[in-house]
Amino acid sequence: MRKLSLLIIFILSLNFSAQAVSETQKLESLCKVWGFLKYYHPNVSKGNFNWDEQLFQKISELKKINDKSQLNELYSSWIESLGKVDKCKECLQEENKTYFLKNFDLNWINDKSLFFENTSEKLKYIQNNRNIGENNYFGKDDRKVFFRNENSYGSKFTSTQICLLELFRYWNYVEYFFPYKYKTDENWNNVLTQMIPKFLSVNTDENYHLALAELVTKTDDSHAYLFSPLITLNQYGKRKVPVEYSYAEGKLIVTKINATKFNEANLLKTGDVIYDVDGLTISQKVNAFGKYIPASNTWGKIKKVKNLFLFSNNDSINIRLERDGENLELKVKTYLLKDIINEKPIVSEKWKLIDDGRKIGYVNMGIIERKDLDEMYKSLQSTESIIFDLRNYPKQTILPLSKILLPENTIYYQFNFPETRYLSKFYSRKNHIGTHNPDYYKGNVIVLVDENTQSQAETTAMMFKQHPKAKIIGSNTAGANGDIISFRIAGLATSFTGIGAYYPDGKETQRIGIIPDIIIKPTLQGIIKGKDELLERALEYLKTGL
Repeated sequence: MRKLSLLIIFILSLNFSAQAVSETQKLESLCKVWGFLKYYHPNVSKGNFNWDEQLFQKISELKKINDKSQLNELYSSWIESLGKVDKCKECLQEENKTYFLKNFDLNWINDKSLFFENTSEKLKYIQNNRNIGENNYFGKDDRKVFFRNENSYGSKFTSTQICLLELFRYWNYVEYFFPYKYKTDENWNNVLTQMIPKFLSVNTDENYHLALAELVTKTDDSHAYLFSPLITLNQYGKRKVPVEYSYAEGKLIVTKINATKFNEANLLKTGDVIYDVDGLTISQKVNAFGKYIPASNTWGKIKKVKNLFLFSNNDSINIRLERDGENLELKVKTYLLKDIINEKPIVSEKWKLIDDGRKIGYVNMGIIERKDLDEMYKSLQSTESIIFDLRNYPKQTILPLSKILLPENTIYYQFNFPETRYLSKFYSRKNHIGTHNPDYYKGNVIVLVDENTQSQAETTAMMFKQHPKAKIIGSNTAGANGDIISFRIAGLATSFTGIGAYYPDGKETQRIGIIPDIIIKPTLQGIIKGKDELLERALEYLKTGL
């Protein structure tokens, strides 16, 4: 009986040591080990190896791996082949910084379902004795990271190995450099699990681009995008209905009819309310496009996709709409963009007085420039209130404006910067703005915001918020704040947020946006009647205080 028990234990131990690993598990672990060594191992991170070729080699070797034991032998031998790693005494020194650690997670190193203790110990040794100097694969400029020395293999599908390389490269960019990784809807580890089978199944240029676009969309970041002409033409179309429109209450309101070179009549009219395009409601159109267009939130998604609603590769689009209380179904012709005549937009005033009593000023933050600020303030400093319209992207006016408007130097934002000596960690710094200014603007400061208020515009809104009589009016802003990192993946231009931005108390804005003091959104009826309902609400507040 004792011999039988020992035999059973021996057989079980053999089965345990020969634990099978799936194709996805193997590739997941390879992605993480390859990326970790790329950035952490002193010899690898200094560019001493052709790291892409090393990955291609390991992908081929993985095909012969069937179990956990063989997988660990592969990784252990690989690590040994990279050369000696000296002890790093400086790695033990504590930095005098306030660290942000929500993104930092190297717990996969201790995953006992994949790694033996010996392999985990080797990886942890590299973590504790990592490269803290120059890195071949990234640099840092004014506390913002940029990627470098990456090989480009073009945007066409050539092999599964290159597809996996681009997946692994991008996944590790986000893993180590994206400040809002912890905010994504799906855990970033789970994203890797989901995307590996999709990249393995790629066999055309188009589904290669679609897989990349879906991957980029998983960042849930309005700063992120993937510029693929192939997706634009094949998925959205190169022809368009020649109209302009606004979006409200889940519908489109036609605001202008554009002429064409053919001078043909357009079946649509201004004021038409479109609720269905080619059999899909506007909400369904948003969902259909949303899989491949990243955004921080629902309103940010709508902002990005709404211009695509009336595009098609067909000569016409079937539209269902409401006109003067009647429901209509029309087949509307589309045109190539080159055949649509777009009138030059009317040049708006940079600032103006908007009431007869000369008590209220208005500033268009999307067009006013630094050189205009002194003259603007001379014109408006005697007003009782100034309305700053931030439903746009400002032109680097935040610092000089703060010195005009704010009474004191104040903390207005906290930024999180990547800690390049210990990747995936970030450190926090409070940012001050303004100066001691007894002659600051004493009137009301009203700020208009909506989903178009993004990034620098959101930071500018927070500067305005420091004014003692500030009031923000509108709807939640885009929720994408902080400088961006621009780079290429598979030869295609892309980006994501590179520096985290928070309220002074650490409260988040990413994916949430800046929440107005008075919430109001445009309505269907308001747009049809040509009203600026946010501006009207601001004027009502200034009149009534409510």
